[in-house]
Amino acid sequence: MEWTRLLLVFVDIVLPLFTGYMLKTHHILSHKACSNLIRFNVIFMCTLVNFVSFWGLKLSAALLWLPVASILLTLVPGFIGARFFSHAFTDDLDRGAYVISSMLANIGTISGLSAFILYGETGFAYVQLVAAPQNCLMVAAAFPMARYYVARHDAQLAGTRMHLSLREMFFTVNQIALLGMLAGVALQVADVPRPEILGTFFHYLVHILAWVSLLPVGYLIDFRNAGQYYGRVKNMLLQRYILVPAIFYFPFRALFLDPVLFGSAMLVTFSPAAINSVITAELYKLNVDLTISGFLLTTAVYIVLVYPLLFLYVNLIGW
Repeated sequence: MEWTRLLLVFVDIVLPLFTGYMLKTHHILSHKACSNLIRFNVIFMCTLVNFVSFWGLKLSAALLWLPVASILLTLVPGFIGARFFSHAFTDDLDRGAYVISSMLANIGTISGLSAFILYGETGFAYVQLVAAPQNCLMVAAAFPMARYYVARHDAQLAGTRMHLSLREMFFTVNQIALLGMLAGVALQVADVPRPEILGTFFHYLVHILAWVSLLPVGYLIDFRNAGQYYGRVKNMLLQRYILVPAIFYFPFRALFLDPVLFGSAMLVTFSPAAINSVITAELYKLNVDLTISGFLLTTAVYIVLVYPLLFLYVNLIGW
């Protein structure tokens, strides 16, 4: 079973990234088609996944802290990035890309696999409860933030005062996935049973979503352009692997008494930068190469150094 899951991780993460990159290299997919695929993912796929997953999410008092943790694990790193590190960038498109990369973490895929290896299916399920609100947070928090920085950039370029309405920030077609979440929660609260066929369909839907999400990211990767930003985003390593885990350690210790639940929650605090930061940057025309740089750097360090150390620590000492 474990080897099967590891194979699925390769099929659903590495292969779509590689496929997207090859489609660009061989000029099979146009940039316009890539942008349309991203919009299809954000408007349709995320809405559908949110609807089905939140409809089937069994809520309990204890587990409700995990979605709350997901919100904090988006807002707190975003605040740290914006307040203490983004001033290094003078261009608002660069600054916005950096803040978005700080906000969004790769919880569902990398942290989910990490928890499964350490704690089995229980740990994997706990992590998914943290990951479940991520698509909603992308459209509810990251998209408005991206729109804010784009508006600032446009105003500065035109030499005018920034004008940005609440409608432009929070009520666009890109936020429609929130309706999927609200519809799913409403059916769950109303105790409407989700058809079993939707549960089976959801397993296939997750793999489809992975390909629709990751293939455009692979297309957008430019190793040469991303390489010029590694030095400028290296402080993300300080944020991701020292500051965020340190901030959440004691609150999580107090909230999660079960060791597997606590260990799974702590693994989430070490998540590298998210693929969704690249999608957000492309959608709002921020600096895509900067988000790719953060994604590649933090993921590589996590796989090579951070997770092996966490694995040894948990197995030899324990949380």
